[in-house]
Formats: sequence, structure tokens, C-alpha cells
Amino acid sequence: MTPEQMAQAAEAHGAPPPRTLDAIDQDILKILQADGRASIRSVAERVHVSRANAYARINRLVEDGVIRGFGARVDHERAGHGTSAYITLNIVQNTWRTVREQLRRLPGASHMALVGGDFDVLLLVHTPDNRALRELVLTRLQSIPEVLGTRTLLVFEEEDLEPGS
Repeated sequence: MTPEQMAQAAEAHGAPPPRTLDAIDQDILKILQADGRASIRSVAERVHVSRANAYARINRLVEDGVIRGFGARVDHERAGHGTSAYITLNIVQNTWRTVREQLRRLPGASHMALVGGDFDVLLLVHTPDNRALRELVLTRLQSIPEVLGTRTLLVFEEEDLEPGS
């Protein structure tokens, strides 16, 4: 797909077209991924631009949807969610949007993706314990009419690979 076609596809879905990021924008993203609380002054100094330029660039990255938000990286076990699992789902064809809305409301749902392969959806959940995980899978997920089947993969250990983790 050409850059023009990507821009047209993004506009058709209500998103701004992708923007080409220069080396300074890339450096700003790396800094903010490692420390979302970095000050504008600190970012500006590290990428060798003025504070006004850094501020404008960060605002543009936010407005363009490149930066989707700022948040904390959580140690789920220390936060009382000691059980994590990836759950694969097979769903009725063409029901992704309906299923996605229901998955967003699940307690402990952390990440979801529509994928190609042996299953349709990959869902990451964090629950207090195995009993809560069992309830989530057997009661909540399997009661969604569009879900044809699930498979649960228990996480024994996990590590974020994001900068600053």
C-alpha cells in the first residue's frame, strides 16, 4: 500500500493520515516512552531543540494520534492481580466490532487484538487469582453469543519490553 493509499484509508476511518516522523520526533517518542513524566524542558534539552519547539512537537504528536496518552506501567501482581492469562477466542465471522465492545467492559482486560491464524482474537487479562480467571472465562467470555470457543494460556512470568521498563 502506498503512503497515499494509507492516508486515504486512515481518513476513511476517521483517523488523520499517518505522518512521517523525523529523527527528533522519534527521539521525543523514545524519551516519553521511557518516562511519560519527563518535563518539556528536559525533553527539549535531550533532543537539542527549544522548549517551544519541543512543546509544539509533542502537541502535534498527540493531536495526530501518534501519542495516544500518558500512563503508568503497572506491576499487576503487586497491584493485587497475581494471575495473568492470554485467552484466544474464535468468534462468529464479521462480529469483531460487537465482540470488541463487550471485551472492553471485562474486568481485568488489558489488551486485545484481532489476529489472523488459528483463532480470531487474542485477549490479555489480569485477575486477582485463578478463581477470578475461571469466572471471567467460563461465565463472562463464554456467555457472549458471538464467541464460539476460547483457549486460556496461563502466564507464569511476564516482562514489558517497552523502553524504561
